[in-house]
Amino acid sequence: MGKHLTKRSEDYSKWYNELVVKADLAETSAVRGSMVIKPYGFAIWEKMQAELDRMFKETGHQNAYFPLFVPKSLFEAEEKNAEGFAKECAVVTHYRLESDPEREGKLRVDPKAKLEEELVVRPTSEAIIWNTYRGWIQSHRDLPLLINQWANVVRWEMRTRLFLRTAEFLWQEGHTAHATKEEAVAEAKQMQEVYATFAEEFMAMPVVRGAKSESERFAGADDTYTIEALMQDGKALQAGTSHFLGQNFAKAFDVKYTSKEGKQEHVWATSWGVSTRLIGGLIMTHSDDAGLVLPPKLAPIQVVIVPIFKNEEQLETISEAVEVIVKELKAKGVSVKFDHRETMRPGAKFAEYELKGVPVRIAMGNRDLENGTVEVARRDTFEKKTISKDEVVSYVADLLEEIQVNLYTKALTFRNDHITEVNSFEEFKNAIEQKGGFVSAHWDGTEETEEKIKEATKATIRCIPNDAKEEEGVCVFSGAKSSKRVLFAKAY
Repeated sequence: MGKHLTKRSEDYSKWYNELVVKADLAETSAVRGSMVIKPYGFAIWEKMQAELDRMFKETGHQNAYFPLFVPKSLFEAEEKNAEGFAKECAVVTHYRLESDPEREGKLRVDPKAKLEEELVVRPTSEAIIWNTYRGWIQSHRDLPLLINQWANVVRWEMRTRLFLRTAEFLWQEGHTAHATKEEAVAEAKQMQEVYATFAEEFMAMPVVRGAKSESERFAGADDTYTIEALMQDGKALQAGTSHFLGQNFAKAFDVKYTSKEGKQEHVWATSWGVSTRLIGGLIMTHSDDAGLVLPPKLAPIQVVIVPIFKNEEQLETISEAVEVIVKELKAKGVSVKFDHRETMRPGAKFAEYELKGVPVRIAMGNRDLENGTVEVARRDTFEKKTISKDEVVSYVADLLEEIQVNLYTKALTFRNDHITEVNSFEEFKNAIEQKGGFVSAHWDGTEETEEKIKEATKATIRCIPNDAKEEEGVCVFSGAKSSKRVLFAKAY
């Protein structure tokens, strides 16, 4: 199956699109720019969701749910946010269809059923949530308010790609309210760290933690903290963002609290989110020409066992031995599938699970039964080993941990090899065009320079890294003074 994939080196974009469909993760739908997430793809999202949800709750957040529709007047209340999302909004104007008198059996919008106020289908939920918070917050005792919601959002994208950019996608969005600026900034930074920990420990995807430049910030934010990952084609992927919103939304929606001193003050806010785009990041960080490569911590099936048999009697005997292994693996918390379908040859099954990125494959045949062994193959390196049946459970448990670490190390080496320091615009253009990856360069801090670099190279400032050292230099484009390097890259 994997053989039918376009090679990454030939056409990375085509390879990605084919892999998403052939590995049964998602497909395009009848709705332009929207996707159907298939059970295998959704199982990966559920694993991501479960881990993130646990991390959110451990940091004191609770889940709630808010409406899909936002009255236009509320949406307009915070001007920067409204302007930032205006071009991507889907808007509901009518609430009923009726029979079309001119075309039998067809429907049309009932012109009499026009809404008094148009409704925006949420591209993000700040407006509806902050309007709600006004009723929830009166006193300093109501703070901090730490809420997350798992939801779908709609952004009317013109150029779409499964998982990476679709008109409708799934995500979580946290929205918090605080008594002081310091608390809100600490919250935004804490959530950036939660995202970074999740990306590195579960996705095995190394990320750069940093802040966005002013022009790349979330619309309506005073500061945006980001985690930036690097894909195998040398393009960056914004993998999660956390925003310090200042008092912008509190002022727009008049959300005040009475302080301990009895004074009325506006609250301070944050919002933060990651989406199903993480699945795209997962695919592009680890996968190869044979198909998906999944880190064990997020693989829906961590181990697949394939029996090799000539007749039903052999299958029965093998199944008895496999049953014991399955039971012991499950007792260790390992998700395992025993594929005893008789409609498919072992080779075809091997190819299917390679394509689907199952981390470990165990094969057991008649000879293995006689010898008391099994063959264990790992997906990340294709290495195979013959292991004693009695040792296979502890061997596989260790192997899953080893694969997780190996995938992270491999991705980190690739990322570190693709950070290029440059000191002139010639070097900058060369690095972006020839090598790809992150380019570390001095920038004069102006939006004008940032825009000109983008026009000339298609590279944008991905972030000002948290660990950027103070270093006197000159901007690679304008020659003006600069005190630290920022990371540029072409991005998804």
